[in-house]
Amino acid sequence: MSGNKTIKSALISVFSKDGLAPIVKKLNEQGVTIYSTGGTQKFINDLGINVVPAEDITSYPSILGGRVKTLHPKIFGGILNRQDNAQDVAELAEFDIPQIDSVIVDLYPFEKTVASGASNQDIIEKIDIGGISLIRAAAKNYKDVICVSSVNDYQEFLDLISKNNGSTTEADRKHFAAKSFNVSSHYDSAIFNYFNKNNEIASLKISETQGKVLRYGENPHQKGFFFGDFEAMFDKLHGKELSYNNLLDVDAAVNLMNEFKGDAPTFAILKHNNACGLAQRNTIHQAYVDALAGDPVSAFGGILISNTEIDIATANEIHKLFCEVVIAPSFSNKALEILKGKKNRILLVQKDVELPQTTVRTCLNGALVQERDNITDSRDMLTTATNNSPSEAELEDLLFASKLCKHTKSNTIVLAKNKQLCASGTGQTSRVDALNQAIHKAQSFNFDLKGAVMASDAFFPFPDCVEIADNAEITAVIQPGGSIKDQLSIDYCNENNLTMVMTGTRHFKH
Repeated sequence: MSGNKTIKSALISVFSKDGLAPIVKKLNEQGVTIYSTGGTQKFINDLGINVVPAEDITSYPSILGGRVKTLHPKIFGGILNRQDNAQDVAELAEFDIPQIDSVIVDLYPFEKTVASGASNQDIIEKIDIGGISLIRAAAKNYKDVICVSSVNDYQEFLDLISKNNGSTTEADRKHFAAKSFNVSSHYDSAIFNYFNKNNEIASLKISETQGKVLRYGENPHQKGFFFGDFEAMFDKLHGKELSYNNLLDVDAAVNLMNEFKGDAPTFAILKHNNACGLAQRNTIHQAYVDALAGDPVSAFGGILISNTEIDIATANEIHKLFCEVVIAPSFSNKALEILKGKKNRILLVQKDVELPQTTVRTCLNGALVQERDNITDSRDMLTTATNNSPSEAELEDLLFASKLCKHTKSNTIVLAKNKQLCASGTGQTSRVDALNQAIHKAQSFNFDLKGAVMASDAFFPFPDCVEIADNAEITAVIQPGGSIKDQLSIDYCNENNLTMVMTGTRHFKH
């Protein structure tokens, strides 16, 4: 049957009672017969509203500690029967099955229970069986039944039945059915991912129920969407809506600055997912000034990020620059007042949230999934490959440059000195080209490369890069090593008084 249907009966079995009372009162006011179980039944009784226990339909009590309450033919027959099918209607009469034309469910909070660090047994008990079955049955039979599948939809349902005096159209019911299958598929994906957290089964289940339509994608002619809980990671204090490209840059900025979490004041400026400025200093103000000096041209329209609170002195400097986004753990009140002076400038407070441990990207007609690159090169990983060892200052610069190199598009070479990015060669097809690009850029901004260090995301198959670096008066090199011709580069360094350390870890980024 199509067209309007007036709700005459409702089965209600929910975890969250928030916002349920107005619905129950409205249904009662409209003369709807209400069926329920357990805690929901008690909640409705406490409202002073008559409710028929599900046990009165099934002639079975809730059993197995509440694991089985509604799983019975008299419940599911009442939901799944087709009102335009004479045989179905006859069987309802024959077996004394009541017609149920609305179902309201809110599932056990499985994901919240997992996130709470609960025991495996507690998590298992939060796998809803009856509720998910009710949702699927009611949504399948949307031509005759309306299904409310989440506390998030209580208000929409209440508005609908209040406006139309309990009447729903087939379009209304199909709309709620789509929402219901969204809930059930997400719920099942979460359960699978919990059971498959060690990736024993090579199957990809991604489900994000929070989506946002963006102004456009990477370019104006492309549609764009963001799926995820942005508010869990940031408090947006000011500015326009973030674009697709803004979000990509914010992601790159957060991942880079994560390498400097807890370190001395560090500031980075990014453009097109790559850092064009990075510096670590005693104050965040000086860190910003020196990061900007790395490439004041590219910084225009960039994404700025700090690993510590932005103060008034830093804000005054930032305010002179046109930038899209400024990210920090916090802003002083005065700094915030200054930075809000540009109405479109996006200001984000980053929360302390763990980043996803896998990365996913489309590839051909499928997807590529990998573990996050969680290795940060550190002192205990380094092997000195040359006769000379780096000085303490060189060692600190090498590790600083290596952190940045890890988050720069391959092929890449990063040049740094005194914990400041001098320049990087990014996304080149040749490592030699990346180095030449970096040297040219550093010199164009008047950096003195004498005593600077060089970081490479992958090994050197030939000694040409160390020779070019030597000619630019760079004195120390950090690289993964692993080439069958490593010795050629080592020999050149030994012959020309350069130092080289190897990490044993490659950091390609494509």
